[in-house]
Amino acid sequence: MDPWLMWLIIAAVLAVAEILTLTAALGMLSAAALATAGSAAVGLPLPFQFLVFTVVAVVTVLFLRPIALHHLRQPQAARFGVDALVGKAAYVVAEVTGRGGRVRIDGDEWTARAYDETLVIPVGKTVDVMEISGATAIVYPRD
Repeated sequence: MDPWLMWLIIAAVLAVAEILTLTAALGMLSAAALATAGSAAVGLPLPFQFLVFTVVAVVTVLFLRPIALHHLRQPQAARFGVDALVGKAAYVVAEVTGRGGRVRIDGDEWTARAYDETLVIPVGKTVDVMEISGATAIVYPRD
């Protein structure tokens, strides 16, 4: 079997392993094996193929992987749907207790419950949306 074909098989196996593990390291090693397959295809001797693999693997794992992981770990830029309502201010339009009530959030009326079930929040009070549970806003009064 030709050396370039063996390197290509190694690259494919590492790529599949990366897809299954999502570590980013195996993907970098797969790229190194792919680069080595190219160098083997042009006729580089085996010791130089190992050198190419080692250099590309070290560069990608030590320098590119931390950058890739940093971009993957960044928080989502914007929240969507009901997640965007958490932390917003709401206006009480019907008395809110631990059992029910109504609030207005960004112009829309929502059913609401008090975060602390012992609280009774009167009409006209401003509250903070602590969480959304189904179609109900869980709220806590602002001081």
